[in-house]
Amino acid sequence: MNTENLLPRMVRAARLNAAFYNEVEADTSLNGQALLVVIIAAVASGLGGLLGGLFGGAGLTAGITALIVGILLTVLGYYIWAYLTLLIGTRLFGGTADLGEMLRVIGYANAPNVLGLFSFIPILGGLIALVGSLWALVAGVIAVREALDFDTGKALLTVLIGWLVVFIISLLIGTLVGVAGLGLGALTGGG
Repeated sequence: MNTENLLPRMVRAARLNAAFYNEVEADTSLNGQALLVVIIAAVASGLGGLLGGLFGGAGLTAGITALIVGILLTVLGYYIWAYLTLLIGTRLFGGTADLGEMLRVIGYANAPNVLGLFSFIPILGGLIALVGSLWALVAGVIAVREALDFDTGKALLTVLIGWLVVFIISLLIGTLVGVAGLGLGALTGGG
């Protein structure tokens, strides 16, 4: 995968540059880079959580496990959100795009989530990570608007409906993983 111009593209995505999202939508060579942006943002957020856990007294093994599970869930959520967004945008609101276009624009819209790296900072870290998440959501609206070729109102509804469904799925998966972890801890005496 060619990572040339990855950082400048992430900056353009974070700057909410509509023309950039149109370029990404049309450039099929950027599929891998879009996924890499999601992974970079997930790793950054995961490292912020890991550092916060270590500074807070959590064990290294638990932190690394949470980091890996978090990255996997983020990537899974990215694919689910792109697919749902495509379905909602095309079927409910009459937009036009294909799955590859949606994956590319939503992948780059994740760029502001790298601010999750700072989540370990007491008091301010959580706020910085929240700003990054909200910023990524706004980038998602612009990305979806450009990919589906419709107005901002339809893009906002499409993104919010898709995000809400992914959030609920993530909560369910997180609950299942947490319950499984507690059970495993009880069985192995790590309780």
